Amino acid sequence: MSAPIIQINELYKKYKDADFFSVNSLSLSIEKNEIFGLLGPNGAGKTTLISILCGLIKPTSGKFTINGLSYDKNATQIKKTIGVVPQEYALYPTLTARENLRYFGSMYGLKGKELHQKVDDALEHLGLLKFADKRIETFSGGMKRRINLIAGILHQPAVLFLDEPTVGVDVQSKNVIIDYLKSLNAKGTTIIYTSHHLLEAQDFCTKIAIIDQGKIYAEGTPKALISNTERAHNLEDVFISLTGKELRDVV
Repeated sequence: MSAPIIQINELYKKYKDADFFSVNSLSLSIEKNEIFGLLGPNGAGKTTLISILCGLIKPTSGKFTINGLSYDKNATQIKKTIGVVPQEYALYPTLTARENLRYFGSMYGLKGKELHQKVDDALEHLGLLKFADKRIETFSGGMKRRINLIAGILHQPAVLFLDEPTVGVDVQSKNVIIDYLKSLNAKGTTIIYTSHHLLEAQDFCTKIAIIDQGKIYAEGTPKALISNTERAHNLEDVFISLTGKELRDVV
């Protein structure tokens, strides 16, 4: 059996002046080709964990590897291995869709005919080629969400981190995005996905970890999590059973 594509061992993160650890003794193995859902309430530690794995912040202690590499020795190589699609749009509104994507593709080392072809292929796949030369500021939310996704996958990453990839979009856009992500996964991209859409996660993910208070409360396939939780009919029932009904408003 091959080594996990992501291996996390005893990871901790405590922000300056914080009373609690945002990530607390967290260990996790994610296999190649999984669509792995990281689910949890607001403030559970999901964003902190993703930020650590993407190299945006450093853990307080603990270790992790991506594709057998650690940031201590291989930061540049890891950044070429991963793709990141944030919840906030990381796009230039006054540039066209094509200009945005050629810019982001060039940051990953793509250029010339290869870059232009990858941009046009992705735009066509996601139904946006006819809008390629329109400025982003004229796009609907669903169109921006699709461009945001393309910007993170042009370099064909081995691991793709997605933060709420379908938030605020219509059903048609959501279906196009999910189908496209499934096709990327079928070609070998491991997907790490966070969302508050639990029924979407139930259908989309091959495996799930439910996180709260910086710890993993449960891990397994959606089917196993549901069958192992008393009176659970779906992933939402599992989630409430593990994390409670209390509101999780955070400032």
